[in-house]
Amino acid sequence: MMFRYAAVLALGVMPLVHAGSLDVQLENYRQQAKAAQPGFSGFSASRGQAFYLKKNQKNGKTISCASCHTSDPKREGLTPAYRKIGPMAPVVNPQRFTDSRKVEKWFRRNCDDVLSRECSPLEKGDFLTFMASIR
Repeated sequence: MMFRYAAVLALGVMPLVHAGSLDVQLENYRQQAKAAQPGFSGFSASRGQAFYLKKNQKNGKTISCASCHTSDPKREGLTPAYRKIGPMAPVVNPQRFTDSRKVEKWFRRNCDDVLSRECSPLEKGDFLTFMASIR
């Protein structure tokens, strides 16, 4: 796969958008959000940032996305077991949010860990919009 990508770049041809790109993820959540909320008017980076930083109570502890991923998504984070987590921001970690299965796996796990529920398509889209806005 890497060889094919390098060959495409060597020929000066831009490859088609990867099926798991951030834009594809956002379009998927956009369609889901429209179906769930007829008045859906788009995602918001500011709502995504507020969601990322919002403190929730779980098992008597205060937790947020930033608890593990840091308040600066361009920095490396740590799990509660002190394992390193790569930066969340795609500007620093270009592979982040490119694999649809991984994106859903981590939303499912982390939303349950932080919120004790699934995240809505609106929350997922706002979150990814925020991550994409970081420069």
